Amino acid sequence: MSSSVAGPDCCGGLGNIDFGKVARWEQKTRQLSRAFRSPYLACYFLGSVILLLNVLRSHCFTQAMLSQPKMEGLDNPTAFCLGLMLLGVGTLFVLSSFFALGFTGTFLGDYFGILKEARVTTFPFNIMDNPMYWGSTANYLGWAILHASPTGLLLTVLVALVYMVAVLYEEPFTADIYRQKASRSHRRS
Repeated sequence: MSSSVAGPDCCGGLGNIDFGKVARWEQKTRQLSRAFRSPYLACYFLGSVILLLNVLRSHCFTQAMLSQPKMEGLDNPTAFCLGLMLLGVGTLFVLSSFFALGFTGTFLGDYFGILKEARVTTFPFNIMDNPMYWGSTANYLGWAILHASPTGLLLTVLVALVYMVAVLYEEPFTADIYRQKASRSHRRS
């Protein structure tokens, strides 16, 4: 594991881009699937690594906030309630996305050839694209506001920017693989 994942990822989510590269490499070579003798096991392994690094990132995010001074303008009951609401909405989007996609759908399974019958369009995907990323961003923003942390606000912006870059890479790929799948299914019928 490179220090670029263990270091900057703590504050920005750069692992999403790095793991996107790993997933594209897997999609082209199937090396992980061969090493684990199953695309599912390989996907579960990669997803577990991503999940553990997300826990580390959240811990580092919290430690960075707690080690910095508070922002007086955010240290009030109204801001605290706003932070709680953002955490609630963010958690709703993250959990409902996970339940709609499942583990392999959440953690790059499409790169391993593990596809749903069709692209998921139920809640929360019927409200917005990429609700997992935006829910996670809302969680970080809510957490930063709860702690009245200017550092947390800055790190939330960094997380959001990294997620936007990840979407630029993931979205065309996902659209293309489901377009190809629909085309293959249409030719068979």
